Amino acid sequence: MSRRHGSAVFATAIAEWRAIRADYELYLQAAFLAAEEATRGKLLNRRGRRAGVDAYTLFMGPAVRAYAYASDELIEHWRTHPRVTFEQFEAQQHQAVRHGW
Repeated sequence: MSRRHGSAVFATAIAEWRAIRADYELYLQAAFLAAEEATRGKLLNRRGRRAGVDAYTLFMGPAVRAYAYASDELIEHWRTHPRVTFEQFEAQQHQAVRHGW
């Protein structure tokens, strides 16, 4: 393969990553909506509301930040419906692809 077209292995990896990222976005939307319903919209604690935190961002990024701004209702929801980071989701999806699940 010529340099102009790059590495076939890298291109395949990027395509797989993009597909997983798109699937994760769908997962996030569903997780957010389920939590919103389960908590009756009480996703943020007082500190989070005062800081103007976007509740959707609690479903991604560092757990320390998520739990710092999450309402008690959301934390309880996460006990039965664990918060999944992109890295965790990616690892699960990659294993499924590799093993044909």
